[in-house]
Amino acid sequence: MSVTKNDMVIEIAKKTGIEQQKVKQVVQLTLDTIIEILSKEGRIELRNFGVFEVRTRKPRKARNPRTGEEVMVSSKRVVTFKAGKIMDERIGITDGAPAPAPAGGAVPGSNG
Repeated sequence: MSVTKNDMVIEIAKKTGIEQQKVKQVVQLTLDTIIEILSKEGRIELRNFGVFEVRTRKPRKARNPRTGEEVMVSSKRVVTFKAGKIMDERIGITDGAPAPAPAGGAVPGSNG
C-alpha cells in the first residue's frame, strides 16, 4: 500500500492539532520549494534526512521490449535521493537491502 500526500497531511494534523487545510498548505509549499531549489541549484541537503540531487544520465542503447529492436535513448536529467544517517538507522538499511517489516506494524523509533 502506498501512502499519499493526503495520508501524510492527516497524520501530521493528528500529531500537531493543526487544521488539515493549513497542514496541506505547508506540505505543498515544502514540496514546491524542494522542486524549485532542485531546478535552480541541482541539489538540496536535508541534514539527517537525505540528499536530493539532479544528475544527467548518459545516452545509452536499449531494446524495444515488443520488437527487440535496439534503440538509442538520449541523455536526460533525473533526480536521485540518498538517505541520510537517521533515515538509514530508523529504516534499518544495510548493504542496500531494507530491513524486514517489524511485527505488528510498528515503526522502529516512533512513539505511537
